Amino acid sequence: MNKLDPTTLAVVRGRLAQLVDEMDTVFERMAFSPVISDALDRANGIYRPGSGSMIVQGERGLPIFVGVMQFAVRAVAEHVSAPAEGDVYLLNDPYLGGTHIMDVKMVRPFFHDGKLLCYLANTGHWPDIGGRVPGGFAAQASDVYQEGLRVPPVRIVSGGELQQDIVGILQFNSRIPDDIVGDIDAQVSALQVGEERLRELIDEYGVDTVEKCWSELEVRAAQEMRSYLAELPDGQYEFVEVMDNDGLVDEPLEIRVRTTVHGDELTVDFTGSSAPCLGPMNSVQAATVSSAMVAIKHIFPDIVLNSGMFEPLHFTIPTDTFLNAARPRPVAGCAAETSQRIITAVMGALAQAAPDRVPAGSCATINNLSMGGQDEAGDPYVMYVFLGGGYGGNRGGDGLTNGCSLMSSARTQSIEVTEQRYPIRFDRYALREGSAGAGRYRGGFGVDYEFTFTGDSARVSLLGDQARTAPRGVAGGLPGSTAAPYFVLDGQETVLPMRSKGENVPLRHGDRVRLRTPGGGGWGPPAERPNGEIDRDVSGGYLSEQEVRREYRPTRR
Repeated sequence: MNKLDPTTLAVVRGRLAQLVDEMDTVFERMAFSPVISDALDRANGIYRPGSGSMIVQGERGLPIFVGVMQFAVRAVAEHVSAPAEGDVYLLNDPYLGGTHIMDVKMVRPFFHDGKLLCYLANTGHWPDIGGRVPGGFAAQASDVYQEGLRVPPVRIVSGGELQQDIVGILQFNSRIPDDIVGDIDAQVSALQVGEERLRELIDEYGVDTVEKCWSELEVRAAQEMRSYLAELPDGQYEFVEVMDNDGLVDEPLEIRVRTTVHGDELTVDFTGSSAPCLGPMNSVQAATVSSAMVAIKHIFPDIVLNSGMFEPLHFTIPTDTFLNAARPRPVAGCAAETSQRIITAVMGALAQAAPDRVPAGSCATINNLSMGGQDEAGDPYVMYVFLGGGYGGNRGGDGLTNGCSLMSSARTQSIEVTEQRYPIRFDRYALREGSAGAGRYRGGFGVDYEFTFTGDSARVSLLGDQARTAPRGVAGGLPGSTAAPYFVLDGQETVLPMRSKGENVPLRHGDRVRLRTPGGGGWGPPAERPNGEIDRDVSGGYLSEQEVRREYRPTRR
């Protein structure tokens, strides 16, 4: 076939998307850990050899992994001199295309007629791979070695055979070794299914046609991105986002971003951001690039997920900032917290160029809570849960209530699954009253979440943020609320010294944990909100009459 016809291109594009979505489904249905099977903290994709450029990633995979896995595949290509058919490589090194240590990547080379054609890869969040605290979210870690087992590219499957010595090392370093095996099997199986489906596609259309489709889809994605950028007015747009602290030193961290639109190209520059920090809120290059890309996709949601979308984008991330930290800086908060504030910083800058496309400030923390101990049978467990919050209002409507993380398409775990697996009882899981920023379009509400520990003893750690800086209001809208976590230990309410961060807090039977997440900022003056919408919020229990008089209608009776 010499010329690529549109019908074939459309069919191959659809088959590639279906293929990767099936990989996602296999991964989540086989995984043992609820954070993968229930919360969907995973992604799959196909990548070019050598460069690691993304050919396709599933729409259901975590967006934060869009750019990250390109770096991971590139690391495998650089470290493995002779990949072989039937091999699978595992890595989680944050500085080799990773995020935090708990995000484990697997990469499988795909051969056709003896030629390395591409790599299939996936990422899944393992709930524990060692470290000083159960779950790895060590809020006071001062280097990466305290966060868990760091693995460079190693062959975990050789010629189709799982390497039990490598599996044994991974199990030996986890508090929940049996769970690790289930997640390994799930990741390997997802890659196997992907290879089978890709081989079927090539057998049907021929390798030349499939490769031409890959190239054409990349060209079209680049053209699409350029067309969107060309709609923005040329100029420099700056924004500063402020994080609570790094977990060790109670001083704010600044994310400074300057976005420059020039024709159909965009430069994102983080020069001037805070220096590398002592605690675990550092980010690495792969995560920072990917986070900025997620922000851009929030603004232009129709962008196709392949490497072409990166072609007109340029990133400057100085190594003297905490957004491009080098080993052995700790990075546990990189993918779950710092990444979200990078997203809001880039969105805040681009809001000046595209105000109709960018909402007010949103909840940008997931309050990573991990708990470890032994159950009634004496078996070890590690619980990891995260929470959503309110999105900002926008020109077209109110913000999303209890939306999950800005960086992901994951979902919060069900309380039923969590109660079944771990020794806790939920006492409260409700909308957080008064958390939404008022506006013509109000922000979404955060979550008020409380559980009682029903076991004998455990250790709990929290790695969150946004307890000091509320999601901003826009165009006259009011800000949302800050995060407000606390513990009730032996009957006494306890606020962590770092407010949003703490580790290895001892729990005893009957102790409680309460997390209240931010609500989104409002968009537009509250006085312009129609009476009918205010009445609807009051009748629905979203607003009290007192709140209405304070924020919307001072003279209302």
